[in-house]
Amino acid sequence: MKKMLTLSVLSLASVAAAQTATQTTVEFWHSFGDAKRGDWITARADEYNKAHPDVKIVPTYKGSYNDSLQATILAARQGKAPDLVQIFEVGSQLALDSGVFQPVSSVKNVDFGDYIKPVVNYYTIGGKVNSLPFNSSSPVLYFNKDLMVKAGLDPKVPPTTFGGVMKACAKFDAAKLGVKCMALAPYAWLFEQWMSEQNAQLLNNGNGRQGRASASNIDSAAGRKVFQFYKDLQDKGYLTNTGKLADTNGTDAIFGSQKALFTIDSTAGIGNLLDAAKQSGFNMGVGVLPIPDGSKRNGVVIGGASLWISKSAPKAQAEAALDFALYMTNTTNMAAWHKLTGYYPVRNTSVDLLRKQGWFSSTPLQILAFNQLLNTTPNVASAGALNGTAIQTRTIIEQGLQKVTSGQSVASVAADTSAQVNAALTEYNKNFR
Repeated sequence: MKKMLTLSVLSLASVAAAQTATQTTVEFWHSFGDAKRGDWITARADEYNKAHPDVKIVPTYKGSYNDSLQATILAARQGKAPDLVQIFEVGSQLALDSGVFQPVSSVKNVDFGDYIKPVVNYYTIGGKVNSLPFNSSSPVLYFNKDLMVKAGLDPKVPPTTFGGVMKACAKFDAAKLGVKCMALAPYAWLFEQWMSEQNAQLLNNGNGRQGRASASNIDSAAGRKVFQFYKDLQDKGYLTNTGKLADTNGTDAIFGSQKALFTIDSTAGIGNLLDAAKQSGFNMGVGVLPIPDGSKRNGVVIGGASLWISKSAPKAQAEAALDFALYMTNTTNMAAWHKLTGYYPVRNTSVDLLRKQGWFSSTPLQILAFNQLLNTTPNVASAGALNGTAIQTRTIIEQGLQKVTSGQSVASVAADTSAQVNAALTEYNKNFR
């Protein structure tokens, strides 16, 4: 009997070893370190692995978008690139230029007909969609309804323009509630949004889509209006932030703890900010992104990230990576992802499913944000700017926003910021002569 048991155990071990030997392992690097979003990705990988015992998806958090992209390029140079990578939207040109990735359509044909138009519009470069849309968002205005009422403001009519924000802040400041009006980080993504809303291109050559961008339009009437907005908020004493560049986590925390009436951040923050509002004991509202006065609303630029497949991935890994990416972003999963996080459901069928479920009628905050995206005019400005040095140029813009809130003039900062961005573009473009 003991001999038979031993043989059975050995037999099971042999089967397990054989399965492991034939199993295709897919390394997936992502940038969601928080439990809500990171655990969701892990759960989808576990589901997929159980349904496909010959495949093992291994999701790994690799830090911020910037960190993850740089780590991927470094790993590729060392011959150790992950098979599937989440890359933020402005990293698209650098991802292409790196030569590290292959278009998803080169793995197998992908029908992009079900994807929402503004999302596909951003990721279409040179007539080709190189990556699979995943988490997509745009910015909105968040406001504390209770504080608005206390200050005599109507929470049913949040401000929709820069001038409207300033008027609301003046009235709020006069109420002397001991709270700042606007929690706003120096954030280049918002600068890009406000250029689009004015139907102004951030970069030349069709925002870098008709040819490599070689100069910026930062020092323009449209760009100076954005710098002026930050300066006006600061000069009037309405502005608060952590002092760190692009620190929306910090401004969200300020708003969530009722230390600011307004904040502007991604639609992806709706879930977390609603949780913070409940914990802090106030009612939260959501409004469209306020835009510069006198502008006809052109629409927002899609934010977030997409999924890229490494060129070095063997055929089996590449096919499994794409199959998992399509599973993770299928109709049902994207509807659930939207409910959990506030990121847009990137598929039209996901939108249809949410409507059938009555989701939008029961969650007015979500539908307002979603309609803002759908009402975007598809053109070169709203498609967003492409350039391989986007990480650097965003930092330069954010430093410029900091400078105007530190007392420097809009004219000098706009000119200097534009010059720095132009220099960065020139230096980068030397690699492609």
